[in-house]
Amino acid sequence: MKKIIIGLFLLVSLSSFSQSKLPVIIANSKTVAIRDGDYLDKNAWSLSPKIRPDVYTADRTRNTKWVIFYTDIDSIKVKVKPGTQFNFIVLLNGKDSCYTQINSAIPPEIKLGNHKNTHDTIPFKLTSYNAIHVQSVINDRDTVNLHFDLSSFDFHLTKDAILKKTRLLSNQPDALMGKSIPNYNRMDKVFKIQIGNLVFNNPELMPTSLTAHEMDGRFGWNIFEGKVIELDYEKSLLIVHSSLPKGIRGYHRSTIHFIRSFPCVEALLGRAHKKYKGNFIMDTGADQAMMLDSTWLHDQHIPLDFKLIKTTIFRDPKGQKFESKTVLIPSIFMYGFSLTGIPTALLGSKNPTGIAINYFGNELLKRFNTIIDLKNDHIYLKANSLTYLPWKS
Repeated sequence: MKKIIIGLFLLVSLSSFSQSKLPVIIANSKTVAIRDGDYLDKNAWSLSPKIRPDVYTADRTRNTKWVIFYTDIDSIKVKVKPGTQFNFIVLLNGKDSCYTQINSAIPPEIKLGNHKNTHDTIPFKLTSYNAIHVQSVINDRDTVNLHFDLSSFDFHLTKDAILKKTRLLSNQPDALMGKSIPNYNRMDKVFKIQIGNLVFNNPELMPTSLTAHEMDGRFGWNIFEGKVIELDYEKSLLIVHSSLPKGIRGYHRSTIHFIRSFPCVEALLGRAHKKYKGNFIMDTGADQAMMLDSTWLHDQHIPLDFKLIKTTIFRDPKGQKFESKTVLIPSIFMYGFSLTGIPTALLGSKNPTGIAINYFGNELLKRFNTIIDLKNDHIYLKANSLTYLPWKS
């Protein structure tokens, strides 16, 4: 379940649960399917009577849409638009009340008088694996290495880093001494994360098994919702603005799209005098330049006889063997820019997002200084001095 916790939003919601009579639907199974706009996930939700409220954050969009919860015997249909919230109860097995809330991913606007523009500058290091690495401090004591990932959400820390680099398991001394298996559901509370001068109070931090090479964890784009993110790869600076900075020159502006809450850009793949339009998730956590979805390639009727660079065989933890092919894509066009001879991974297995969509990794994205305006959903790109570096395959 994907949750974006907003303190003020949550306080209001708890009050509304206690003050009003809520709609009730019934269920005999904990498993709930959710249709979020055009996307149906048959195993999206698991009912929990212990969490009050259990918050579902709808996929991010500025358009009004419907979100439908389907239990095994009932359903409820809710209209969602930016800033809205809807509370209801699912009665499980005729006895357990599951207090549930549907939130817009975009919180209500908070109008402030005499609002001062802010510009928080965070130096970063671009690692040899193309990760945007910044040092962060948890609970004023534990320093960890996080990377900024535009294709991720909230804060994540690897289980290994939680165990070895933080004191979040101080309530489990046997686990710290290696005498028992850590229970990451019983971590101490994270009340503060600091990145540069930015402070995030009571953030949601989740354990993970995967992150960029050499990193302890990651943070996603949504922690900057409503702000402007500037990535200057030449100066190695991540700057968080309260509003769009003035005097922007040399940037090409376009609309940034959100598909299943992932920030995406449109681009054209060039092949044999033809151009094929597709959506690309901006994955600054990926080392590669580009990844193409097999379903998208099939639907676009794109010939697959690209020049093969290499084939990689790897195994998952269960020992199952997978094959990954890296090919040479002739050209990519986006927002007035063109790149040629791009080493590209072909996704041979099902896309983990459940949709046919491609990826730009940071081997490609680092070649553009980027400004993402999360107030107006615009993206600004400017080619930088890394643009014509040799591609890493």
